[in-house]
Amino acid sequence: MTEALEVRVKRLKMRSMRRGIKELDLLLGSFAESQLETMNEEQQLLYDELLLESDHDILGWLTRQVKVPERYEGMIHQISSTCHG
Repeated sequence: MTEALEVRVKRLKMRSMRRGIKELDLLLGSFAESQLETMNEEQQLLYDELLLESDHDILGWLTRQVKVPERYEGMIHQISSTCHG
């Protein structure tokens, strides 16, 4: 069964704001609030997969302290661009 768009967006926003690291709560919460509704289904599904990764990995990728896996490069760039203007 396919998840309704509104339900997916709401779930992803909630998961973005309730991470284990406060900095990620702010970065991902802001990104989700401003971008999720304009993303296509493929982008939303990739973002959903990204949220399954560990907080430390995501933070390392966003701060460029750790090499970003190729599959997430575009998404990490989009998050960084959105959050840093």
